[in-house]
Amino acid sequence: MDTPAEVLVVDDDPMVAEVVTAYLTRAGLRVRRAADGPSAVASAEAHLPDLVVLDLMLPGLDGFEVYRRIRELGPVPVIMLTARGTEGDRVRGLELGADDYVTKPFSPRELVLRARSVLRRAYPVPVEPAEAPPAPAPRTIGDLTLDAAGRRAVKAGEPLTLTSREFDLLAFFADHPGQVFTRTELLQHVWGWEFGDESTVTVHVRRLREKVEDDPHRPRLIVTVWGVGYRFDPGPDTAGAP
Repeated sequence: MDTPAEVLVVDDDPMVAEVVTAYLTRAGLRVRRAADGPSAVASAEAHLPDLVVLDLMLPGLDGFEVYRRIRELGPVPVIMLTARGTEGDRVRGLELGADDYVTKPFSPRELVLRARSVLRRAYPVPVEPAEAPPAPAPRTIGDLTLDAAGRRAVKAGEPLTLTSREFDLLAFFADHPGQVFTRTELLQHVWGWEFGDESTVTVHVRRLREKVEDDPHRPRLIVTVWGVGYRFDPGPDTAGAP
């Protein structure tokens, strides 16, 4: 980005909003604030931010409805703020496609790190090499075709609707066939987190299986290695794999 990223902070607690705004501004980001659901949607409609930090407990419209309406405006990344102990809300947010979540009470410094991580993934800095390498060819895994250059995936001729994180996870698996990765290792490699809730990985794997497996309840591609983590098994008939 040529200009500092703009973050829309949505929280009805003025103290929380003020602290978050102060830390994000100190980190070099531009910040707008909204104190309720309708004003958050109106602010995003007027000008779509680069990132939304969204509390789930809001007056007017709850955070899930605000998330749905903002995502209809464009693929803006969202970090959800959830109260401690509301695991159901966290899982629901991840299932909807939220990029990250932070549990209250939280460290403002941690939130800044999470925000930077999400922004780096959503808006990677372009690098101009002396001679651009050729784009990687699409690979075929059974009836699944993965185009890393175009960030597209197709199954049995039908395009798959994958979130940015789901695509990153699938591409990472495809790059490392036959290798077992723990949830912690996947958080580090795919999310870029040195710490975090491993249920994030569990939810994304489940959602990815629902889209790429013939039978998500009996997965053949993304296999659970009990007590360890997950392994990607492309099968002996894979074509175009590295």
